Amino acid sequence: MKLVVEFYFLKIWLEKLLHMTFHPYFLFENILVYNLGQNSGNQYKTNTSIECVTRFTQEQIYDLNSKIKTAEEALQWVSDNLHPKVAKASSFGAEDAVVMDMMLKINPKFRFFTLDTGRLPQETYDIMDVLRKKYNITIEVLFPDTKEVEDMVKEKGLNLFYESVENRKLCCEIRKVHPMNKMLSTLDGWITGLRREQTKIREDVTMFQLDHGHGGILKINPIIDWTWDQIQEHIKKHNLPYNSLLDKGYPSIGCEPCTRPIKPGEDIRAGRWWWEQGEHKECGLHIERKNED
Repeated sequence: MKLVVEFYFLKIWLEKLLHMTFHPYFLFENILVYNLGQNSGNQYKTNTSIECVTRFTQEQIYDLNSKIKTAEEALQWVSDNLHPKVAKASSFGAEDAVVMDMMLKINPKFRFFTLDTGRLPQETYDIMDVLRKKYNITIEVLFPDTKEVEDMVKEKGLNLFYESVENRKLCCEIRKVHPMNKMLSTLDGWITGLRREQTKIREDVTMFQLDHGHGGILKINPIIDWTWDQIQEHIKKHNLPYNSLLDKGYPSIGCEPCTRPIKPGEDIRAGRWWWEQGEHKECGLHIERKNED
């Protein structure tokens, strides 16, 4: 019986290998997670877990960052090598308007997703509809787990985030990070609108990164070297639709109760969680963390 079971799972593994996405730029390191369980008396009980994970080595990441220098080159490589197992995460800020337009000029079938936390401003929903119609695209909308939100609000209140950094991070974790984790578990890579000048935490970010917190998938930051002036110039030059909150003093856009317009001379992310000190101003989506799987 044991031999039959092992042959069966070997057959599955070979089928997965034959249907695995081939990336022509590199030969990636494919890892098989294989667990058949234990013998118990006269019965052979199986506890199976088979997972083929496409992983990149650090040398491959270094090679990509050395050879690819522009946003367009990066997105073309992503289209050629990762599509359709790659998607752009969007909060519909100015950076997202730029990256989305560049992506769709390269590949009209690129995928996009957003996190609807349940606390977004109306202007964000409005631009989402505008972009759907303009580009004739589907935007995958992710929602937090209803019970997690209900339990959190019941225990800590609707506006818990104002009370402590810990509460605010908990809210971000439940409303943003958890649904994001589920989405990224289905992908080989994801695309962001990160820029180095946004925060000190992002100063060392490269165009291509290993996302260790999500199984070693690829994280692509095509406009990482862009300045805020370049973003604004690109939007004007190409007459791109953008979130109307930008004209109201919101260069960085998040949930409605956690975002305010900035004052003249303030950092562009000063309006995010403005009641907190600067070192805390990340929601957790772009914080490097260990894989908990």
